[in-house]
Amino acid sequence: MPDDIPTRTFRSDVDPKSPDMIGHKYRLLEKLGEGGMGVVYKAEQVEPVRRSVAVKIIKLGMDTKDVVARFERERQTLAVLDHPCIAKVYDAGATETGRPYFVMELVRGISITKYCDKHKLATQERLKLFSMVCMAVQHAHQKGVIHRDLKPSNVLVQVQEDRPTPKIIDFGIAKATERRLTEKTFFTQQGLIIGTPEYMSPEQAEMSGLDIDTRTDIYSLGVMLYELLVGVLPFDPATLRAGGITEIQRIIREKEPPKVSTRLSGLGSFRSDIAESRNTDPNSLRKELSGDLDWITMKAMAKDRTRRYASASELAADIERYLKHEPVSAGPPSAVYRIKKYVRRHRVGVAAAALVILALLGGITGTGIGLVKAKRAERKAVVETLTAQQVSDFLVELFAVSDPSEARGNSITAREILDRGAGRIEKELNDQPRIQARLMETMGSVYRNLGLYDQAGPMLENSLEVTRRLNGSESLEVAESARILGILYDIQGRYAEAESLFLESIAIMEQKLGPADQELARSVNSLAVVYWNQGRYGEAEPLFLRALEIKQKALGHDHPDLANTMTNLGVLYHLQQNYEESETFFQRALEVTEKSHGPDHPDVATNLNNLGSLYEDMGRNDEAESVYLKSLAIWEKTLGPEHTDVGIALHNMANLYRDQGKYEKAEPLYRRSHAIFENALGADHPYAAISLREQANLYRDSERYSEAERRYRLALQSCEKIWGPDHLNVAETLENFALLLRNMNRAGEAEELEARAAAVRSRHEKRNGDKMGTVPIFPVPIFLGRKK
Repeated sequence: MPDDIPTRTFRSDVDPKSPDMIGHKYRLLEKLGEGGMGVVYKAEQVEPVRRSVAVKIIKLGMDTKDVVARFERERQTLAVLDHPCIAKVYDAGATETGRPYFVMELVRGISITKYCDKHKLATQERLKLFSMVCMAVQHAHQKGVIHRDLKPSNVLVQVQEDRPTPKIIDFGIAKATERRLTEKTFFTQQGLIIGTPEYMSPEQAEMSGLDIDTRTDIYSLGVMLYELLVGVLPFDPATLRAGGITEIQRIIREKEPPKVSTRLSGLGSFRSDIAESRNTDPNSLRKELSGDLDWITMKAMAKDRTRRYASASELAADIERYLKHEPVSAGPPSAVYRIKKYVRRHRVGVAAAALVILALLGGITGTGIGLVKAKRAERKAVVETLTAQQVSDFLVELFAVSDPSEARGNSITAREILDRGAGRIEKELNDQPRIQARLMETMGSVYRNLGLYDQAGPMLENSLEVTRRLNGSESLEVAESARILGILYDIQGRYAEAESLFLESIAIMEQKLGPADQELARSVNSLAVVYWNQGRYGEAEPLFLRALEIKQKALGHDHPDLANTMTNLGVLYHLQQNYEESETFFQRALEVTEKSHGPDHPDVATNLNNLGSLYEDMGRNDEAESVYLKSLAIWEKTLGPEHTDVGIALHNMANLYRDQGKYEKAEPLYRRSHAIFENALGADHPYAAISLREQANLYRDSERYSEAERRYRLALQSCEKIWGPDHLNVAETLENFALLLRNMNRAGEAEELEARAAAVRSRHEKRNGDKMGTVPIFPVPIFLGRKK
């Protein structure tokens, strides 16, 4: 029963012969609440097992034949239901005075809406809970049972095994759809409303009781979803009930409710409170609700039940499609919409592919200029142009399978498209090695940006091999291909191999382009990054300074391309705790970016985010929080609330709060950021793995050990899958996990993990020839998950 229902001192009004016992097995302890026909008590079962239960008994004065028949049906209805999200029925019977009762699972929870608001669950987390409710309703429908009074107070949420679990209670007015559950016939009394008006379907409002099917529960689920999303009901309860039964019927049957996004816009000053309880702001919430969630909710609440979802499982399926950024069945069926959803769902991969294509097409001019120094520059430029066009045509054709006319109704994922393309490159382009090499480089880069390193490696390695064979080992094409493969090796912690490739790239470019070419600066910058990832800061610093000097001579001192190298220098000095120099470069990068792009550009948010991390380590927590909030606001405004950069800002703010011991403020930010990474990038992406580890650190520090242990195990599994067992991120996860185990007095297990971590670090030192000073950060100069 709900924890938010005030308990009262128990006063026996059940059975004068045995005032505190029911059926000789259940001792009544206190009244928890009452509905239209039953009173619910907390009770203790004394035999054959001892446990706390809930006992529901017919209310005094309600034991007429029709009510008793209805109650008997409820009792038998619940007995056939067996679902983890439906309260279990243990027993049933009658008191000595003939009053029916049943004994059910004692649900220690609060209503789903109150739980979501209390914990400030984001929209996606609310939808995941709601989807579980839908599947429980689907189970009941398959058993021939309609609830007919679904509402938040009948859906309680309790925490089981560290996870919130909804439980549907009170099937007191359920209807059998396929068979008669009792020999006693029950006729609904004309004029008696069975259900709650605010959640009642139009056909239920007719009150005949003769034309109700499972779709009436779909309508009620739609209203519940509406309330979960926007915080209020479709129709104001006071207005709905003001005119009596006739007016209630008219409104429910005839008046169309506003869409959820429209309802939010009309709430005035309440919008801020509603958004805050969803861990966002009003504008972001409105954008989130517009479109798919509007369509899903309104389809579930359609006046004409033939236009609603045919089943609760269909509604749940559309919710899952929304969460995965797939086209929803409630949305418009146009090809444009479905392609937009595909791009939204796989924006990392599609954007990476698009950027590579643009680089191939737009960057061809730069390649041609660089080759003017060679005798056959014009012919090479023509070859490059044709190659780029063929690569573009291949990728456009490949990604066209996301069009419904090509996919023929099947769901095509980015991974499937990439794998299909990889197979085609190997099979179809053996006689066109130049096109094959360029496509393998393109596809390998997309795999890398999706965190699919095992798939990226062979593509990029083959590309380099073919490029060497075609162009010679000292060509500019080899220099660029080697640099791209080196970036992957750096991410994987294969530093010696990465360093070798970057040095090769630099040597070729110095020979072909001279010591002051902008392309050379890119490879110099990459080599510096691999040094800082090994803690070789003294070798990284002059390389970053050289790259910056090359760019300044080529582009001037205020060109936006300088900001990246300035930021890298800021990160380098930050890692060395040279905070003054770090702040100088971060501030300079911020100035250049703001001057070039304006104050609301995403790159400005990147610089603010890095400043926040620096201020945090300097102990300037108020300044850190301020710039984190600014970066979050910019990213949410320009990129949307589910972008991975928003996840980074949330994650870093959570780190700040956790380090200050503000665990209640940190937890929802960690949960939201991890949901963003998992939904946008997949559970096995580096960001998702690091985020999960930092959540575990939070639960460890706040002494929620069982929650921490589960997350450490998942994070360790992901880290080993992403980077392999010998990466420093694996070592750090093992060390953090070991600290938890020591806190739990499990020293033996902790020592095993510490030994594994030490072995990983030792192998790194031997492989790379230098002591590792830090866990490597990701190639993008954004601090993520560096707090211990």
